[in-house]
Amino acid sequence: MKVLLTFFTLSVVEFASASLPHLDGCRIVGGYEADIKDIPFQVSLQASFHFCGGSLIAKRFVLTAAHCINGHQEYEPIFRVRIGSSMSDRGGLMAKVLRIHRHEKFNFNTLDYDFVILELKDYDLKDLSFEMQYAKLPTRNQVPDGTMLTASGWGSTTNPDDDTRILRAVHVPKVNENICEIVYKSRITDRMLCAGLVRGGKDSCQGDSGGPLVRNRTLVGVVSWGVGCAQPHYPGVYARVSTVLPWIAEKTGLNL
Repeated sequence: MKVLLTFFTLSVVEFASASLPHLDGCRIVGGYEADIKDIPFQVSLQASFHFCGGSLIAKRFVLTAAHCINGHQEYEPIFRVRIGSSMSDRGGLMAKVLRIHRHEKFNFNTLDYDFVILELKDYDLKDLSFEMQYAKLPTRNQVPDGTMLTASGWGSTTNPDDDTRILRAVHVPKVNENICEIVYKSRITDRMLCAGLVRGGKDSCQGDSGGPLVRNRTLVGVVSWGVGCAQPHYPGVYARVSTVLPWIAEKTGLNL
């Protein structure tokens, strides 16, 4: 514990030392290739190509970021959801979206309440080569500072040798809220949490938006926003799932 306290005391100075550049609207760098069987609830939102990630929280419900579906119609939008594949461009099964449930308080300018639930049309899980396990939802709000969390997706890697069609994952520590507020000039709300390294090098990136941030398969965050990808001093910002559990229960009918 003493080591963590020392790290985060130093981090206040280190994280806050840089000026705040332009914010990127959607935000894996420094990670590794992952097998969908290890992150079975990870899905890809597909137009004619992958554009965002998401997490299956039940057979017919995907939790993703509200900014991902900006401009799409509420009922039967034209995109689909690829389920059960490590590849963003093939495999698994494709499910149609019946309805988009956007959080009523979502603010596109601040990305507060960056949550959407996609209600899927029914599909046959027998088409998958493995047994599906859905993302667990958190039962408590607090994630201790320094806790290692895992983000995943098919987004940009900044390395031209990496194949972005292959699912990737990265481990990043949860950052203290006060530090994150200093770094992002009070743009952090109670519906957000931060994770990343002071030195940078590991992060989610463009195309990962909407995807999961998990601890032992418990979905603590949704990839939301940040400054660049894996830049020093700027952790990634995630929508905090525990703050909208009543809303999730209302829209899905799940017993939480």
